[in-house]
Amino acid sequence: MSIVTIRNVEWFDNPARFSDPYRFRVTFECIAPLKDDLEWKLIYVSSPDNEQLDQELDDCLVGPVPVGVNSFEFDGNPPDPSKIPAEDVLGVAALILTGSYNGQEFVRVGYYQNTEYDNEDMKQNPPKTIVPEMLVRDISTSKPRVTRFQIKWDVAPPQQGRPNAAGAAASAAVPSANDLDSPDDGGVAANRNSNGVIS
Repeated sequence: MSIVTIRNVEWFDNPARFSDPYRFRVTFECIAPLKDDLEWKLIYVSSPDNEQLDQELDDCLVGPVPVGVNSFEFDGNPPDPSKIPAEDVLGVAALILTGSYNGQEFVRVGYYQNTEYDNEDMKQNPPKTIVPEMLVRDISTSKPRVTRFQIKWDVAPPQQGRPNAAGAAASAAVPSANDLDSPDDGGVAANRNSNGVIS
């Protein structure tokens, strides 16, 4: 059983300019007092088949974390377009939010982000050289995906049946503000397979 469960991720300023910071609020529930902080990271995945091109946009520590429902706001830097292959700037990319405790990742949430030019002429006839200041982004927040990992917490959760083995992972939809208890089978998976490909 996880000590921390994400209840909602609320995105602000979406759609936005590609160069604008990311802003969102994470609401989560904690069922036991934690001794250490939670670490959250925002990662931009432009090329699913090349993990070396992933950009860690920002991270933050949240704590101390009391028992109950908690929330925090996250401001993340935009990706650096110069570090993205030209053929991967436009179109769909992945945006991943991860949560870790004591260096152990216990959750990751994946979203699709679509990037395009802000006018029809450039959409129909994109320039050979990317023009970053003319790009806009739109994050698909309706069908995110979450992968939960069983980790070794340093506190004891309430006993509710047999726990999964440490390191096991399970995927389910991230609860939305309007539907906290109904997982959706669609959406982007936020985990890579053994070849580094997001699936």
